[in-house]
Formats: sequence, C-alpha cells, structure tokens
Amino acid sequence: MGFTRGRRSQAERDAITVEIGYALLSAAFAGAVVFGAVAGPALLFDLPGPVAKALLGSGIVLAAVLFAVRTVSVLLRFGHEGGSQPSQPGRTSPDS
Repeated sequence: MGFTRGRRSQAERDAITVEIGYALLSAAFAGAVVFGAVAGPALLFDLPGPVAKALLGSGIVLAAVLFAVRTVSVLLRFGHEGGSQPSQPGRTSPDS
C-alpha cells in the first residue's frame, strides 16, 4: 500500500486493519503448529527431564521467532504491493 502525505481514506484504513489482523492470526497459527511439532513429544511422552526441558525451550523460542518473522513478512509484503492494483475495477494492469 502506497504511503501518501495526506490523510488515509476509510478504505485504506480498513485494508490496513484487515492486513494486521491477518498477519497476527496467521503468525499465531504458524507459531502454534511449530510449538506443537517441537514440544509435543515432551508433552505427550515421559521423556527424561533435560530432554523435555530442551524440547519445551526450543519450541517456545522457535514459535516466538516464527511469529515475529511471519508478522513482519506479511506486513512488509502488504506495504510493497500497494501500487500493484489496477486503478479501475475490472481492468488489468498494463504489465499483467
């Protein structure tokens, strides 16, 4: 979405709000899946103490990193793709 010097329209504010919500929800889902995949065995099976702690710690760290990376990547992609929409509905861009 292109940045303008003036005030944003309601449609632009709505698009930003939806994109932020999508970024946070998709990042939370991805983080939960990674946490479950890494720390799941420690929660399901009776593993030795150090192994269980390592899996839980790794799951938390990986989930947090993935959450941050996913959120930032979605929002940056949204910011860079703002100018690619055609100016009139039903029309394609000249480079499409």
